[in-house]
Amino acid sequence: MGDQRQKETLVSAIEKAGLKAFQPSSDEASRSEGQREFSALLSRTKTIALMSALSKLTQPDRVPGWLRVPLMDVLTLLPQRPDGVRATLEFVFSVHPSSTVRTSEAATPQKQGANITIEALKLASNLLSTPPATVSPDQWFPGIAPQLLALLDGKDGPDLVKAAAYVIGFGVLGRKQFGAPGSPGWKAFAEPMLAKINPTLSSQEPNSEPLVFSAGPDEVVDLRRETILVEADELYTALRRLSSLLDSHPNPGLTKRLLAPLMSPLWTISSWPPVNSEFDERYRHPANTLLRIYLKLSGSPEKFQTLIASLLANGNADGSNLRWIYDRVGDSNLQVKRIRGTTNTPDLELNLGLLESKSDAFVELLQSVGTDSDISTLFLNLLRGSLGSTETTVHDIKIVSENEQSKDPAVQLVEAKVLQKMMEKLSDRLVSGWKQLLELVDQILGKSQTSETATNDDATSVALSLLNLVVTAPGFQKSNVRADLIASIENSLERISKSQEPDVSQTARNLSLLLKYRDSLEDPSERPTAPTDRQVEDRKTYNLAISYITQADSPPPVRTEGLNLLSGLIRARSPILDIQSTLVLLSSLLNEEDDYINLTVVRLFTQLADKHPRSTTKEILEHYVDANELEPTDTRLRFGEALLQVIQRLGETFSGDIAKQVGEALLSIAGRRGYRPKTKAKQEREERLKQMKNKAARDAWQGEVPDLSELDEEQTEEEKARNEIIAQIVSGWESKRGAEDVRIRASALSIFSVGIETNLAGLGATLVEAAVDLCLNVLALESGAEAGILRRAAIILILHFVRALADARESGRRLGFGLTDASREHIARSLEYVAQTDNDGLVQQHARDVVESLHNWQLSTLVPSVAETRDSGPASLTGLAGLDIGAASKPSLPSLEPTVRPRIEEIE
Repeated sequence: MGDQRQKETLVSAIEKAGLKAFQPSSDEASRSEGQREFSALLSRTKTIALMSALSKLTQPDRVPGWLRVPLMDVLTLLPQRPDGVRATLEFVFSVHPSSTVRTSEAATPQKQGANITIEALKLASNLLSTPPATVSPDQWFPGIAPQLLALLDGKDGPDLVKAAAYVIGFGVLGRKQFGAPGSPGWKAFAEPMLAKINPTLSSQEPNSEPLVFSAGPDEVVDLRRETILVEADELYTALRRLSSLLDSHPNPGLTKRLLAPLMSPLWTISSWPPVNSEFDERYRHPANTLLRIYLKLSGSPEKFQTLIASLLANGNADGSNLRWIYDRVGDSNLQVKRIRGTTNTPDLELNLGLLESKSDAFVELLQSVGTDSDISTLFLNLLRGSLGSTETTVHDIKIVSENEQSKDPAVQLVEAKVLQKMMEKLSDRLVSGWKQLLELVDQILGKSQTSETATNDDATSVALSLLNLVVTAPGFQKSNVRADLIASIENSLERISKSQEPDVSQTARNLSLLLKYRDSLEDPSERPTAPTDRQVEDRKTYNLAISYITQADSPPPVRTEGLNLLSGLIRARSPILDIQSTLVLLSSLLNEEDDYINLTVVRLFTQLADKHPRSTTKEILEHYVDANELEPTDTRLRFGEALLQVIQRLGETFSGDIAKQVGEALLSIAGRRGYRPKTKAKQEREERLKQMKNKAARDAWQGEVPDLSELDEEQTEEEKARNEIIAQIVSGWESKRGAEDVRIRASALSIFSVGIETNLAGLGATLVEAAVDLCLNVLALESGAEAGILRRAAIILILHFVRALADARESGRRLGFGLTDASREHIARSLEYVAQTDNDGLVQQHARDVVESLHNWQLSTLVPSVAETRDSGPASLTGLAGLDIGAASKPSLPSLEPTVRPRIEEIE
């Protein structure tokens, strides 16, 4: 009670100080003194206490309007306090109806699952990411950004890391007006992390280099010293926060936007020569993980070509921008230092001593994140460049213009080394499509026609070897190649076969004959059917998606991208998909605790249900019913959510065997006769173990174990009583003596009510009648506090049933069944009793709503429905003493035709 009195005292103190500070009828001196007292009261009060008090005072009609405005301004600016962001999160999580976090537990990391719901998280995100009308985004975001970024460090628990990542990724950077590069949100949240890794991305102007150095009389000035741009701890913090943001909020689009400008710096850090384990944990491993995530999401041959061009680079050597390099400090630290414009340090030059290790690291990276298509295209590009550099002979004289720049010899050396490593370690993945290889062969052979001596060079020999590899490959068909490409290659072979070199000419002659008669060498009946281009691309996409999803070390953004690729194949109805395998894969993913992955999986279930409703509902029902008792309750509830959305997606097609199978399964779960023997045996074992622990504790205390929770002085008596009731209700939800969990039963009734709302006729009279009877029995027999959610679901089902009957009548649909007067009176009588006796206020309110709906439905049956009126026309309402009250009774011009006068009859 003491804490409650303190809260009331704070509310009254703020109200009293506010009345004095903002009273319009007071003089200026009195208001100034009151505002000083008001400010002093606010400054010495904790933020979360202020939020609770101000939220009560700013309710409508609680205080005068002239006082509510400044109080609302104070409330909206509280997140700008040093602890305002965390206080806002804790307050929202503690008061939101969907959250089970108590105020005393709000700051404590949850260990038994996430009590912070998506609904509460969305509300907190809107409060923090939307600047008030009185504050510009340029002022609002710099005030909350350091607090949210600090929460990404994980010192306050993993739940607050996810909450901060959601606010930053979804609320700020996920909006175009705040999260676009250069916008206030980007500068406040993204730039502090990105600029520490790549200082070139900073929007702030770099400090000019000092021209004069001041020093004491005995101080030695080193004119070669560089300015430290980023300290080692700052670089480590930036890498850690960026990793936490992308892992906790797996948004592939945001991930690519954040990591795109960091590709080269991340490569430099990840491929840094290993020093010790601490250095690897602080810098190399986080950078390597981020680089792999980016290349898996948006990898392409061009991206890998860019990495090869900067394989040995360190920092930024461009003189037009800020020049900087990474520099190792001590044994396990890495910092960023600025290089003077006139300084020529060896760090900026290509260090050819690292070429071996860097090329090995690149090929390993390419092997792990590159697709077969990426590797093949990159190999052919490098091979084309390598052969192109040897085209000219010693007899050729080439005139080069001043503007034409030759390729850097160091880059050529790096590309040759990488090409060699790829041929050594990736020989089985170098050629994924023979069409690209034929185009390369045609290009090389075509260029050899420019010189008579060109047939002697190595390029022609290599091209002939590659052509022989393609033509002799099983399944190759000349008819599948473009006619112009084949003609060009045949012309080149004919020319080379007439050359003076016997080896090259004989090889060209043999290949020309082989290419001419290639299709006739195999029996057409034994020839495999060549897949279409779409099938090939779908197969590549499917393999890539499965690898992203199933790899054990795939980070959340990569797994989400894999699900998005799979979703594209499902929407395109690709024949490459094995529906049953896809369903099994999606079911295995719902066993995980990642909310973002689960939401995406549920969306994929609904997409599959469009084309394969029977298989999809069967797979979901097997896990939801869980006859073998293998799934935990949370997993079954997730499958229930998937089943609900599938039913809504099916709409009018939710009928027949599918609706019957789903309805019977839901009623079997919702009934009271469910028995789970394995669960009962597990509960008995846990109960025996609990009794043993209690006995050991009593022996240790030599008597009854004291309740240490009573020592918590922060809780009022009202809060303690409320917490005890909540604990009893939550414990009552769990399965008792092998019975079905109350939460699962309530979920089944809720899903059935959605089925009624979606397509009442599809479920049929038998299932609907059984469901209504079951709900009436639940309302009459299960009156305990722990069954409150079950009774709420039951009353909602009846409400949806009555509304579905009324909607069907209004629209003129024939259901084949209805509600008799006796049944309606029985339901109304039962619900009137529930409305008066139930101990749950929400159940009482719903019961009154259903009774009112039943009475309204009864009245609506006395008059024709809208559909009947539309079909029969206005004559259906023209039976009152000969008066025409339909459309014909509207005023019109007098008719010249003779009319019959109305006859008035006396009726007893």
